[in-house]
Amino acid sequence: MSLSLWFMLFILETVYCCWIIGYGGAKWIEGWKSFFMIDWFALDWTAEQVRLYVLIIWGFSVIWFIVGVIKPELRFNY
Repeated sequence: MSLSLWFMLFILETVYCCWIIGYGGAKWIEGWKSFFMIDWFALDWTAEQVRLYVLIIWGFSVIWFIVGVIKPELRFNY
């Protein structure tokens, strides 16, 4: 995977996470929509639980992004 694609995917994920965490996205997707936006286990979560989950997942994504920038061979190659 090229470095520019790696950056673009991370930026898209960051925009999605910021929308959920800070701009009302968690309130919008809570309930049945969370099945499609997160996964089946989030069906009965509140907006705060959705925000926390996305924050944790985004934290791991930041770490994985940094590792992928430093060691490109650890990125997924399609």
